[in-house]
Amino acid sequence: MNTFATLLEEVRACTICASQLSHGVRPVLQIHPSAKILIAGQAPGRVVHETGIPFDDASGNRLREWMGVSKGRFYDEKQIAILPMGFCYPGTGKTGDLPPRPECAIAWREKLLEQFSQLELTLVIGKYAQSYHLPKNKLSLTETVKAWQDHWPKILPLPHPSPRNNIWLKRNSWFETEVIPRLRNRVNELLPQSKSKPKPQRWQQANG
Repeated sequence: MNTFATLLEEVRACTICASQLSHGVRPVLQIHPSAKILIAGQAPGRVVHETGIPFDDASGNRLREWMGVSKGRFYDEKQIAILPMGFCYPGTGKTGDLPPRPECAIAWREKLLEQFSQLELTLVIGKYAQSYHLPKNKLSLTETVKAWQDHWPKILPLPHPSPRNNIWLKRNSWFETEVIPRLRNRVNELLPQSKSKPKPQRWQQANG
């Protein structure tokens, strides 16, 4: 029977998509069985691929602002888990980053989700994560986010916090006035204030 530590080692050493990743293999995730909040994203971007730190970019800055948390709380794996749909940077296409590689979720996602024992809130970011975590949902991303109360307080669908979504945020001002305050309150309910400031961990590429 796999222990959590063994499973995590296997994930970090995964190379199943190596032949499809022009930038190389580097799984980026943050997880601990005691986490109360799960951030289900899409896939690491170029900056995160280079640093090995999840959401170590402009998207992460905005997401932390939405949640109302410091970097110290955000990178405390015992409080917040970060599992993108694809753990490695998929590369760039004509209109932005490519979709997450599908092999990743098939191989690892259920095994990792089974590790949580105290999960209370899942932030589902973007259409790929929403398709997985809300499989019965047939609405568009905007409609899904507007219907956030249908899944609250266990799941909260969110748009991607990328700067590329600035236009969406301007067109949907209700999101920051209606949803963000509820999100911040929920985060404060779930996460105890801590004096410690865990440092984000960098992970080496499986192929060195």
